[in-house]
Amino acid sequence: MELYHQHYGEGRPMIILHGLFGMSDNWVSLARRFAEHYSVHVIDLRNHGRSGWHDVFNYEAMVDDLMEFMDTHQMNSAILLGHSMGGKTAMQFALDYPQNTEKLIVADISADEYNHKHDTFIDAMLSIDLEKFTKRSEVSNELKETIDNQRIRQFLMKNLHWKDRSKLGWKANLEVIHENLPEIFRAIDSPVPYDKPSLFIRGGESLYIRQKHIPRIKKLFTHAKIETIEGTSHWLHAEKPDEFYDLVMQFLQS
Repeated sequence: MELYHQHYGEGRPMIILHGLFGMSDNWVSLARRFAEHYSVHVIDLRNHGRSGWHDVFNYEAMVDDLMEFMDTHQMNSAILLGHSMGGKTAMQFALDYPQNTEKLIVADISADEYNHKHDTFIDAMLSIDLEKFTKRSEVSNELKETIDNQRIRQFLMKNLHWKDRSKLGWKANLEVIHENLPEIFRAIDSPVPYDKPSLFIRGGESLYIRQKHIPRIKKLFTHAKIETIEGTSHWLHAEKPDEFYDLVMQFLQS
């Protein structure tokens, strides 16, 4: 699987992994700031953004993709930063390949299994006949009928692109993602914990890392440090990028 990526800066390698329905573009601003200190690679995971599509979509496959990416770019080890689905991918990679993971940073996700309501989002996106529309705003208005949360709708709309000058399409492989949602929301596990430094940053108003999730984090990541950015939701890095950047840099430079 050839992964699209954007690269900034020089120095020790740092890899950033986006969440479900995300893409590397979402992380460019922070990547450029991290690039003042590191060689930053921001990846589109399989079935997302400008990377390839494949019917297999689970953490084992995404970990293999990441290992192949590191081999291709001659990285023996890298700092991994992942948000949500990307955070779980980074966790599983660190557990499977601790020797190739210098430090681990996870944004607003735990190792636990989660219930999900993302079928609603995918169903809404798939139900739209894009051939009927000639403007992005028209598609957004159509989505508004089933997704009234403006922030979520704007986030999903980033997946809409012009396949050519007259035809709109979705960047994400929606059908395969839909079929494999249980895989994406399942727990991360390993018989051997990751014993290098790790940082988990949670949103103060998010439900993805609560007190009940911490024991499993501590069991699998024995040197885990957990920080909270108050007043933020699941998209904490977008809502308070300065605070997020400061926490990450304090951790990496400590």
